[in-house]
Amino acid sequence: MENKTNSLSIEVTKFLDELNHPFRMEIEFLRHCILTANHKLSENIKWNGPNYYYENGDRITMRIQPIKTKQIQVIFHCGAKVQDQPKQKLIQQHFDILTWKANDRAVATFKNMQDIENGKTDLVKIINEWIGLMK
Repeated sequence: MENKTNSLSIEVTKFLDELNHPFRMEIEFLRHCILTANHKLSENIKWNGPNYYYENGDRITMRIQPIKTKQIQVIFHCGAKVQDQPKQKLIQQHFDILTWKANDRAVATFKNMQDIENGKTDLVKIINEWIGLMK
């Protein structure tokens, strides 16, 4: 089910209900943060986790597997297709919560709710800058 009103996707909620993830509260908090940060995003399931797309392009994905890693990652990417690498990081501003894997892919890692709460302001800024770059 696609998310047309920017509310939580029923598909994602059912997936998480069945998963019974130990970080469910943190995942729900991140879902709300992402969807309220930018109303142009919609939510679905892709790559075994909550995924956020903009204009039919996958842009942000939560890595919640494997459960044993005791962390949740929010991956900022440009979709599944390999593209030419930009010469520099897509976001020039430094954010402590981001680790760059390539110039067009970065990861924010959270080990607990306190990490998420501490990084929420930067996370919202990153989401909006990331989506702004996809126009």
